[in-house]
Amino acid sequence: MKNILMLLLGVASVVYLLNPGAGVFEALPDNLPFVGNLDEAAAVGLLLMCLKYFGIDLTRFFHRDSRSRK
Repeated sequence: MKNILMLLLGVASVVYLLNPGAGVFEALPDNLPFVGNLDEAAAVGLLLMCLKYFGIDLTRFFHRDSRSRK
């Protein structure tokens, strides 16, 4: 059941990011200063969380390797 929920959340976030409604339906309009892109940021965070749940950890690309600091 949890796998299905995570899959549905991931699919919903991808659909939201693809913007099939051409901006007609958005949680927060993009023209609001500072908060207009928070809904897209939340969708990206949700997508990263769902991918990590299924073993695809894209956040590891943002970590520095301690050996490369020499």
